[in-house]
Amino acid sequence: MSADERIAVTFDPGSFQELDADLASENPLAFPEYAEKLERGFGATGRRDPIVRGTAALDGMRVSVAVSDFAFMGGSMGSVAGEKITRTLELALDERIPAVVFTATGGARMQEGLLSLMQMAKTAGACRRLSDAGVPFICVFTDPTMAGVLASYASLADVILAEPGALVGFAGARVSAQAQVARVPDNFQTSEFNLEHGMIDLVVPRLEMRETLIRILAHVTQRGGREVGAVMA
Repeated sequence: MSADERIAVTFDPGSFQELDADLASENPLAFPEYAEKLERGFGATGRRDPIVRGTAALDGMRVSVAVSDFAFMGGSMGSVAGEKITRTLELALDERIPAVVFTATGGARMQEGLLSLMQMAKTAGACRRLSDAGVPFICVFTDPTMAGVLASYASLADVILAEPGALVGFAGARVSAQAQVARVPDNFQTSEFNLEHGMIDLVVPRLEMRETLIRILAHVTQRGGREVGAVMA
């Protein structure tokens, strides 16, 4: 499912307003063939980065939104993706509206080296500031949600949902197989395995995701007696 399709089926019709669509990665390390891969990502999605961010409404409630598109370089997190996620959380903090993020990623983008890995700390810091302010953050794991993204902002949400059967883990299955010393369960690194081990809160079928998000937001938008969020006109 593309980012545009997910936005269309999740949020109130016509409510999504995109932000930072012009942000694009450069090639700071002069990594071979990186520029060509960025152009292929643009050709596949019509966008300059896998993260699509903006504001939208869920049953009339205004939310700060980021959705990853796996068709753009496997949804990998480079400096622009990290910046967009950070801005998504900072907007939620500034306006005291919930943040809703959908992940679909193989992890950090190797073509940007440490600049990519730095996004883990940057996004984690934004999560901490949002948490300290008592503003809700919901993350939805889709297939796959891996590596540096899982190890940073994705796992720091107040509520973590996942689609059934999504691949969720740090190292890929082939890497894990090389290191394993015992046979792993058949459902290893799936949403269901992570649910069994307390890493996520709920596995939600795609057709039920919108209503589930609405129900959760109805419960978490009152904290400490202060209302969080605003109803859109």
